[in-house]
Amino acid sequence: MIRVTENLRKIRDLLAKAAIDAGRGGTPIQLLAVSKKQSLAGIIEAADAGQRDFGENFVQEGLEKIASVSRNDLCWHFIGHLQTNKTRAVAEHFDWVHTVDRLKTAQRLSRQRPAELDKLNICLQVNIDGKPGKSGVDVDEVLELAKQVAQLPRLQLRGLMCLPALTNRFEDQRKPFARLRQLAAALAAEGVATDTLSMGMSGDYQAAILEGATIVRIGTAVFGKRKPVLREGDIDE
Repeated sequence: MIRVTENLRKIRDLLAKAAIDAGRGGTPIQLLAVSKKQSLAGIIEAADAGQRDFGENFVQEGLEKIASVSRNDLCWHFIGHLQTNKTRAVAEHFDWVHTVDRLKTAQRLSRQRPAELDKLNICLQVNIDGKPGKSGVDVDEVLELAKQVAQLPRLQLRGLMCLPALTNRFEDQRKPFARLRQLAAALAAEGVATDTLSMGMSGDYQAAILEGATIVRIGTAVFGKRKPVLREGDIDE
């Protein structure tokens, strides 16, 4: 039996220790519990244990969970590949989108965000490794996209997100996270203020926190193994 409450306690302790080790003991690290392909029972247990932020990769699955859990105190993050024809559903039901990498997507989200809701929180996904065909805006195009997104009326640009290539070597893990941190600093120098670095997962959260992560995305360590799935936008976090 998976004990979500106990898992959350252990993970929060680990994140707090990593923050102290990084000299950031007074800085809270936000845990984003990646709940894709996980049970409603697990999500509800996590919510009862004080977890408020949940990440979903697939629009329809996320919508079903939002409706089924039906708690106004939870914050739902979309962290998967966002197809153009799915922007309205995300704009209407989610609180954050971490994977914006095109102006067209941002414009649609802004137009479709209901006026009665708070602004939709946005992170720009950056192709921090520069690999062809990989999701994310190129590093040299981030500033222009950030300036454009920051002007859209129903969006709140919060920061940057990356999903670097997996590696077990700690120093190699740090490098892309350091580049994302430096990129955020470069945006600030150009007048584009952000407060969020969404980076780090179960295997590299320590390196991410050392380099300034404010949101860490962790799934199976919270909920246990998920059902195997092969679908577009499936990011195993």
